[in-house]
Amino acid sequence: MPRILIVEDEEIIRSAVRKLLQHAGYEVADAGSVEEAEDKHDPSEFDLIISDLRLPGAAGTELIRRAPDTPVLIMTSYASLRSAVDSMKMGAVEYIAKPFDHDEMLEAVEGILARQPQVSSSAAQPSSDRADAGSPDSDPASIMFGHCDAMQKVFTLIRKVAPTETTVLIQGESGTGKELAARALHLMSPRAARPLISVNCAAIPESLIESELFGHEKGSFTGAVSARTGLIEAADGGSLFLDEIGELPAEAQARLLRVLQEGEIRKVGSTQSRQVDVRMIAATHRNLKAMTRTGDFREDLFYRLNVMQVRIPPLRERQSDILGLAQRFLQRQGEKMSKPGLNLTPEAMRALERHRWPGNVRELENAIERATILCDSDLITPSLLDLDGEGGDVNIPETLVDGNNEQAPSREAEATSDLSLEDYFQHFVLENQDRMSETELAQKLGISRKSLWERRQRLGIPRKKSSGN
Repeated sequence: MPRILIVEDEEIIRSAVRKLLQHAGYEVADAGSVEEAEDKHDPSEFDLIISDLRLPGAAGTELIRRAPDTPVLIMTSYASLRSAVDSMKMGAVEYIAKPFDHDEMLEAVEGILARQPQVSSSAAQPSSDRADAGSPDSDPASIMFGHCDAMQKVFTLIRKVAPTETTVLIQGESGTGKELAARALHLMSPRAARPLISVNCAAIPESLIESELFGHEKGSFTGAVSARTGLIEAADGGSLFLDEIGELPAEAQARLLRVLQEGEIRKVGSTQSRQVDVRMIAATHRNLKAMTRTGDFREDLFYRLNVMQVRIPPLRERQSDILGLAQRFLQRQGEKMSKPGLNLTPEAMRALERHRWPGNVRELENAIERATILCDSDLITPSLLDLDGEGGDVNIPETLVDGNNEQAPSREAEATSDLSLEDYFQHFVLENQDRMSETELAQKLGISRKSLWERRQRLGIPRKKSSGN
């Protein structure tokens, strides 16, 4: 059983991550600082260290030096994202930005452990159907699930293109699993031992996107108190996954084109360029070809990206995979929540097969997670799945209502009390997006910025363009 050390000074986060990993089958120890970790444990004896970047006393990156043979996963807030990239240059194997979803953490842990020769692939996957990753011999079918003909064609294409250096454009609706396809392309490539840097272009404010991707020099803009490494440079030798690339602003598109054409980057505020060796993987749910005709996307960049195209089919085109996916999610959620042995009733199975799944695989996973939480027996019924989005008897948590805002009238909370969660989300975002940034909206709703953006896409709520976001 893999042993994991968590180093985090916030008790709530430390406890949550510890319980998550213990439920997933790992042996876990924890500490509140680097010094405490060394006093109570020997960090070098663990298979993986998960550490916050900012800690009282020594920084989390100090563990990279003190346990040189143990992989270190750095946790960081969005505001410290660039520092996390710097930590990868120091030797961290990967970073994960707070707030993160449980599956994001499990996926990161499993991927790191699977790449370590001392950990068997079976041990690295205590509760998931994700990859036996880390070598060109990995198979996309171990990362993504799919028995239907459409998915088998996707797997075949990934197997052929992964070992090459070809740029790949992954197309598919939100929630279909484009990021998993990118991970499969990376893990089956000769670059598998190097970083895979994933960037959601829609989740980064436009004012920061160039600095995040290309880095910046000290003093290049207000707040640039020191030079920073960009995400493209951090991916040097590995792969860069640009999710929702259609959301890139025009100037960033021009700079990215130079990376693809010349293999070089220039930091914001710098006059010097440097060469980078990066395999580019992009993804979008939008029609980039149509966007070139309207001038919203550079035509020359489109043709540079569209060397090889992988289309991930929506779930409604994968009818034979629905129940298989549901059973896998049900097993995973049951183990995570200590509810083993859950089963779908025949009526629930028929409801799953009849549903159109506009949110695709992610919507299915959310439905199973919701049903697992609400289930009081061993059987999942259609009412627990709540596929009509009516919410049933589920009440909106009080923490989602902006009760701390003195300007919010109480009648607004009353008016939303009988809404479904999706209705409430839409109501809350439309009511507050003019006076709140994307970060503030996500924090109030208790979700990540990426989840906020994905729900906007699914519900058709346009994102307000402002410097405050």
